[in-house]
Amino acid sequence: MSQIRVRIAAVAVLLAPLTACSAGAGPGDAAADAEGGGTRAAEDRPATVAVTPRGDGVRAGDTVRVTVAGGTLTSVRVTDGEGRELAGEVAADGTRWASQRKAVPGTSYTVTAVTTTKTGTKSTATSVFTTAGADKVNKVDWRPGANTTVGIAQPVSLVFDNPVTDKAAVERQLKLTTSNGTEGSWAWLEDHSGRDRIDWRPRQYWKPGTKVTLEAQLNGTDSGDGGWFVRDYTTRFTVGTDQVVKVDLDRKQLTLERDGKAVRTIPVSGGTPGGDRRSWRGTAVLMAKEGTINMNSETVGLADAYDKMVDKSMRLTWSGMYAHAAPWNDRWFGRANRSSGCIGMSDADAAWFYDQVRPGDPFEIKGKDTKGVVAPGNGFGAWNVPWADWQARSALG
Repeated sequence: MSQIRVRIAAVAVLLAPLTACSAGAGPGDAAADAEGGGTRAAEDRPATVAVTPRGDGVRAGDTVRVTVAGGTLTSVRVTDGEGRELAGEVAADGTRWASQRKAVPGTSYTVTAVTTTKTGTKSTATSVFTTAGADKVNKVDWRPGANTTVGIAQPVSLVFDNPVTDKAAVERQLKLTTSNGTEGSWAWLEDHSGRDRIDWRPRQYWKPGTKVTLEAQLNGTDSGDGGWFVRDYTTRFTVGTDQVVKVDLDRKQLTLERDGKAVRTIPVSGGTPGGDRRSWRGTAVLMAKEGTINMNSETVGLADAYDKMVDKSMRLTWSGMYAHAAPWNDRWFGRANRSSGCIGMSDADAAWFYDQVRPGDPFEIKGKDTKGVVAPGNGFGAWNVPWADWQARSALG
């Protein structure tokens, strides 16, 4: 009988550690967890992903943000209904991701995040959100056009359909680069049409051969007052020959200079002194070569002074100042200013001159009896603003 009791006690001693270990109530508990028992089960749980924004009808204009708990982000992909992607970057610690661009109005986005836990468990989380539509869309008219060659005074100019009340937000999205690090600045002004406008000009005339790229990354930007941009704009152009047109209204002549040397001097007749038919002075920039057009004085507030077809028309301002052929004024060329504000010349001179110049060439106009200096928004009058004052017009200081 005593031998049986001894054997039972021995069995009990042998079983005690196994029971304690399986029940997790003894000292062996911590050692088992450290070796991957209960903790391993927790680490094998999928990571938790949070996406901002979320839901339907959320406000556009914010970046998309993804965070993860219990793991790291392997990849994040944000696409709209047409498969276009909002690129972004995962933070160094792997727990955060943010899009480089903003969510645009009236768009549904799908966010797909791949995560990895410490034990290597991968999982994929998907989230969908939709932005509210735009109250109004702000469109842009920009110059110069893409892949053009322009003169040395050509600014980059953007005119907006709707008012821009958050000018700083818009200006931050404008990326202008040049092939030679040209110094320049953006400036806000009022276009001749009364609309908001922003121009970029170099501190001095462009160097010939400069290549310029504008990337207006405006899609998803709130311009203020309920207006949104829903697309980006890109333009590239090259600066051509160093040409300057010198117009001396007192001497009634025009000289084309190329690379600092006079090419040809042409007798002209400018605006009639003493009233509204005078010409503007200062630097005007050739906006466009319009060829043969109808000129009607009533459209520029000069009653019924003229209504005729005019050849070799070269626009200098929105207010109606041109350089053009004016054979009806031939007796005044080089002798007197008798036009209605334009710079007129003979048919032969106009034909030659028209072929020499290109949009962006500066016309440096001087004369005692003029209407005043070309305003910044009346065509491209940026060069009539002192450099420090021009810089002060930037919304970004």
